[in-house]
Amino acid sequence: QVQLVESGGGLVQAGGSLRLSCATSRAIFSINTMGWYRQAPGKQRELVATLTNGGSTNYADSVKGRFTISRDNAKNTAYLQMNNLKSEDTGVYYCNARTSRTNSWGQGTQVTVSS
Repeated sequence: QVQLVESGGGLVQAGGSLRLSCATSRAIFSINTMGWYRQAPGKQRELVATLTNGGSTNYADSVKGRFTISRDNAKNTAYLQMNNLKSEDTGVYYCNARTSRTNSWGQGTQVTVSS
């Protein structure tokens, strides 16, 4: 398993920005896909964004144009830059790391957007 530690969540007003970080316990370039998911109260966990080690990205329609996933190989850290936040972006955000053999999750970080 890959150990993942998220940070950067918090309370922000609608229209504001946050950047989430996910530190990994192994070289991030060796991880096939890094991803961010979120879970709102009473709802299922949903995909927010993914980034392959080849550089391909995928975003949920609801965040396209507002969120950007990236990684820093030197720091073994993935990021989720969130701009123009909306109240519906509120939830617990989870980092995910997939290799050919493992599928690992972080503990989650709370994001609350006030309207």
